[in-house]
Amino acid sequence: MPQRMQNPAYVLPGALEGIQKLFEATNSVDIPKGFMELVQLRTSQINGCSACTLSHAQAAANAGENQERIATTAAWREAPYFSDAERAAFALAEAMTRLPDRSTEAITDDLWDDVADHYDEKQLSALILTIAITNLFNRLNATVKTPAGTSW
Repeated sequence: MPQRMQNPAYVLPGALEGIQKLFEATNSVDIPKGFMELVQLRTSQINGCSACTLSHAQAAANAGENQERIATTAAWREAPYFSDAERAAFALAEAMTRLPDRSTEAITDDLWDDVADHYDEKQLSALILTIAITNLFNRLNATVKTPAGTSW
């Protein structure tokens, strides 16, 4: 599968810097970096973005996540390696990534209440922005056919 072009965030001057500023903000919150990589991994798995799936699996390992957690991120509901707070974050990632057409409540109140029971407003903001940015990159990579292993 030949790549159509470089990821647009790397082509337009200033685009990547803006995205990096968002990531700096999300990384300043008290949620372990390795787990945030697992949230991005799960989002990328849903979207079928091979470049991001590989990148986030490697980044999670580099941040200290163990192989069991990385390998079972796609099956987090059945895997015994995740806390209730982490499960709530994965559920949020899945709901935000699989937004149905014209849904009036893609993120249910029950889901929101569950996530809000585990994370404060800053942490929720970091999770929401991280999931949204990951979806942005997944969609860019799908459009230009960025393959796994591409150096950014």
